Amino acid sequence: MIQKCRVLALSLVSLVNGSQVLKKIVISSSWLAVERIFRLIISFFVGIAIARYLGPNQFGQLNYAQSFVALFSTVAALGLEGIVVRNIVRQPERRDEILGSAFVLKLFGSLSTIAFTIALIIFLRPDDPHMQWMVALVAMGMILQAFDTIDYWFQSQVNAKVKVYTYATSFFLISMLKVVLIVIKAPLIAFAYAGMAEAVIIMIGLLIGYRVHGNYLRKWRASLTCSLEMLKDSWPLILSSLAILIYMRIDQIMIGDMVGNHELGIYSVVVRLGEMWYFVPLAIVSSTYPSIVASKQISEEIFYERLQHLFDVMALIGYIVAIATTFLAPFLVSFFGQEYSAASSLLICYIWVGLFVNLGLARSSFLNTMNYTKWQFVTSVMGCILNVLLNLLLIPRYGAMGATIASLFSYWFQTHASCFFFKPLHQVGAMQTKAILVPFRLKKIIAQLPIRSKGEYL
Repeated sequence: MIQKCRVLALSLVSLVNGSQVLKKIVISSSWLAVERIFRLIISFFVGIAIARYLGPNQFGQLNYAQSFVALFSTVAALGLEGIVVRNIVRQPERRDEILGSAFVLKLFGSLSTIAFTIALIIFLRPDDPHMQWMVALVAMGMILQAFDTIDYWFQSQVNAKVKVYTYATSFFLISMLKVVLIVIKAPLIAFAYAGMAEAVIIMIGLLIGYRVHGNYLRKWRASLTCSLEMLKDSWPLILSSLAILIYMRIDQIMIGDMVGNHELGIYSVVVRLGEMWYFVPLAIVSSTYPSIVASKQISEEIFYERLQHLFDVMALIGYIVAIATTFLAPFLVSFFGQEYSAASSLLICYIWVGLFVNLGLARSSFLNTMNYTKWQFVTSVMGCILNVLLNLLLIPRYGAMGATIASLFSYWFQTHASCFFFKPLHQVGAMQTKAILVPFRLKKIIAQLPIRSKGEYL
């Protein structure tokens, strides 16, 4: 067994030494991981300070506004990220046309979404001007998402440095600002302003990074043909992403409206603790996606082999985090204070959602590469409907625990079970099943590794 583990380690080393593509993936993933770990450490302690300062009621109000805006933020993004990266990888000579068209689309989408979001909160809460202003401030940050188009270019080049520098710097500055707001006992609305300021800093950082790498925004050119091509591929992703965000955030809105802000504040702590490690799967998927797209053009065998490896890794990470958090939940929640002690039992259940989030992220690489975006939409809508129905049934009876159970079941259904309803997804569903069983396959996977020379791993 020790010899086989040594072989596995040597295999990975030889791959890194022998493949320029893999080197770029490892380096890019490492940069993203460093930035996210930095963000994780700071956000954990700053988040604790904010939750303690605001208390469950005001903390619940802040998270209500953020969740409300998040429901529609995906519309502003127009589902273009994977499409733009894929198109640049396949057609690098059309880079400026693709980026220019994506920027114009995202700018129009952001402005339209901001107007709709503000109008909707005014309609839903006509007698709550404080919440209306909170939502408006959070929503204004969406207009700056158009400049995320720059990041798509760096993703296509498997270069995460600019994103890391930009996001880490902005996050650090805004985190320090939030600490100052706590010290001077600023009102709740000040934290919404801080969120908008972070979006401005990120925009400036991306612009500087793009220019430093010898690129010019003035070379971008939008074309109707290119825009329509991308929208044709992305519209199912827009709707499916909306559905995903609905069942990711609707629970918080429903808890706030059906049970109250205090319960929402406690549940928000659970969600933050449960999702704070998602940077790991996101970094892996964004860094490996160009390689997945390229492998499809080489051979079907290599394509599905890499996909299975991705599913296995994502599932294994999900298990490790879930098991560790199950034992550490009381300890983690204790940092937030006695007012949030009820979050411990919720976290033990909620953390297992991450396993299916991981598999869903890996599945998106398959769906985007195969241009199966309509199936992403269909399965996301199915999961969304199920989540809303379960929340309506369980939240009045069990409060936040009901929302937790609804999230766990609907995530599993949307990511895994729904694949077996549609023939084109049967194979990816089987791959996910195999990945879910990865704890029982580890010994077999290691045992099947052949001992080869360095050159044979290339």
